[in-house]
Amino acid sequence: MLFRKKMPRSCSYCMNATKLNDDEVLCIKRGVRPIEKACRKFIYDPCKRVPAKPKASDFSKYDNEDYSL
Repeated sequence: MLFRKKMPRSCSYCMNATKLNDDEVLCIKRGVRPIEKACRKFIYDPCKRVPAKPKASDFSKYDNEDYSL
């Protein structure tokens, strides 16, 4: 759900922040901050969000007869 109404607030998704490393971001308003935190200046940027990978399909329940014409 990339465009949910109730997105959890995190500096990693903020328009004012730039990622420094895996644990910190550089905020225009607040300086260096941890990724998990979010302040009152939080503005959600959907382009910064990396969606989770989809689950791999399980084809073991199908037989060779299912794939023949």
